[in-house]
Amino acid sequence: MSETPKRRRGDRRDAALLRETDALHFIMGIIYPNRADNEAYIAERVNLEPIKAYLAKKNVEGIPFKYTFFHVILTALVKTVTLRPKLNRFYANENYYQRNKVTAGFVIKKEFSDGSEEAMALLEARPDATIDTIHEEIRQRVQATRSEQKMNTTDNSMDILNKLPRFLSKAAIRFIRWLDRHGWCPDFLIGDDPNYSSVFLSNLGSIKLRSGYHHLTNWGTCSLFCVIGEKKWTPLYDQNGLVEMRETVDLGLTVDERVADGYYYSKSIRLFKYLLEHPELLEQPLNTEVEYD
Repeated sequence: MSETPKRRRGDRRDAALLRETDALHFIMGIIYPNRADNEAYIAERVNLEPIKAYLAKKNVEGIPFKYTFFHVILTALVKTVTLRPKLNRFYANENYYQRNKVTAGFVIKKEFSDGSEEAMALLEARPDATIDTIHEEIRQRVQATRSEQKMNTTDNSMDILNKLPRFLSKAAIRFIRWLDRHGWCPDFLIGDDPNYSSVFLSNLGSIKLRSGYHHLTNWGTCSLFCVIGEKKWTPLYDQNGLVEMRETVDLGLTVDERVADGYYYSKSIRLFKYLLEHPELLEQPLNTEVEYD
């Protein structure tokens, strides 16, 4: 494993300041300082047939915690971010940064009911990770969430703030927002917050909703949000021009347009879709290069 670069003046704990950048990326953070004001949207429809065949092989032995479409999509996304490192950049406090790690955030619902609590999860995707190691970590997170009263320090911190008198909690939250802007929030406040992830996923399909788009937030550092919709049957053309019904899923991606240009995003999406069409590639380490053009 490569060593973490030595921290320099201007770096954050979670990212390195990009000092040698072009004029456009330097200026963009100053004249357009808010992430939520710089959203761009990408819609993709994915043919699930290759993933269905792959999952049938992975689940053939009847394992108790099955591999699902979510595991494949999440792993494909973090592999794309690993191989396309500009996707792992963000703006904060008018500065442009490169994250030290690739992470994925998502929300775990303890049970499917109106009153059920939600817990936030943040997963580190190491360069040598594969779909199998990511599947195991998600299994541990889900089981821990559904068996414990509290999942993580971020959830606990929010509960404490909610119990304070309103004038105190508002003052504390304003101070925390100031810390966030400068990258000084302590881990006990944000350690498991998916708003600090490389990519934040929302699986709306698990609650029978169609795909849409989720906004970015000025809190945290996340510059890439992926909404996974409900599976559906769609007429698609085959190589002979004939129409076949195929099971598909729509993905809604929200990105910070300041981070990279349209060509870089386009090429990254091609890699992402290629991985979904060839999910067996996800059994290789995330940093293994892929020929897809």
